[in-house]
Amino acid sequence: MKKLAIAALAGALSLAGAEGVTAQDSVVLQLKWVAQGQFAGYYVAQAKGFYEEEGLNVEIKPGGPDIAPEQVIAGGGADVITTWMAAGLAARERGVPLVNIAQPFKNSGLLLTCRKDMGVETTEDFPGKTLGVWFFGNEYPFYAWMAKLGYSTEGGADGVEVLKQAFNVDPLIQGQAACISTMTYNEYGQVLRAGLSEDELTVFNYRDEGVGMLEDGLYVLEENLDDPAFVDKMTRFVRASMKGWAYTAENPEEAAQIVLDNDMTGAMMLEDQVYQVGEINKLVDGSTGALDPADYQQTVDTLLSAVSPDNPAITKEPEGAFTTVVTDGL
Repeated sequence: MKKLAIAALAGALSLAGAEGVTAQDSVVLQLKWVAQGQFAGYYVAQAKGFYEEEGLNVEIKPGGPDIAPEQVIAGGGADVITTWMAAGLAARERGVPLVNIAQPFKNSGLLLTCRKDMGVETTEDFPGKTLGVWFFGNEYPFYAWMAKLGYSTEGGADGVEVLKQAFNVDPLIQGQAACISTMTYNEYGQVLRAGLSEDELTVFNYRDEGVGMLEDGLYVLEENLDDPAFVDKMTRFVRASMKGWAYTAENPEEAAQIVLDNDMTGAMMLEDQVYQVGEINKLVDGSTGALDPADYQQTVDTLLSAVSPDNPAITKEPEGAFTTVVTDGL
């Protein structure tokens, strides 16, 4: 009995010690969307043990249509989130003190995909048309673009009608909208698989239209950056994550399988994930994880130069919206 008691005590102490380490080095990452190739680098870092090598226990929480990462972190449900810069800056101006600590996505993949048979071949064809737009922070580049073009988003012959688009391509396929929001790595491929050919489509890339903005970055709450231990933890997290992205670039099919293994929705097949990972690698290409201040300023300038009265992301120059304190330690 005495030996059993000693063993039980030792086990309890061991468990308590393990919990202490886990609590100290735990990281909760809230993704912008469901498990898919868009987040391959994080899932790969977890599966290949890169986080563990950095002394981290990382929980990756998938997003969804009813999940706003900015609200999750504000409510204490995550340590770090992925979100687009326009959404991050908008949240900051509205009272959620988000700070960009790293920028894995160097390039942008947002498109507006239109049907030629519904009369759209140039931006001059937009007035009088219905355009599908994602919300939950994804709408800001669109509203900035329309403001730049001088088009009302209240409908009418001289404006555009905004359809709050679900995260699918049905409105374009069914003819409910002349154009819809798509990403290079996801919905655009869905449109092609649904039977519309590239020759039947007019595709506008937001960056080519002068309103491209930084997409998936890593954001934390500003107050946490006052804690050196948190900064150290985030440095290790970003270092391991970028190692995951580098592995993804070199092993896209393996990375796609890892993502598929983590997708509990069953909505995508392996070939879908492979396609997505291939396109995502193009967006991460050239990134060291550090935010390029020029890219940041381009996003800010675009938002401020085309402030929409309908739905502005920001109305003034942000202050303290990004830091290099994490990536300086990579």
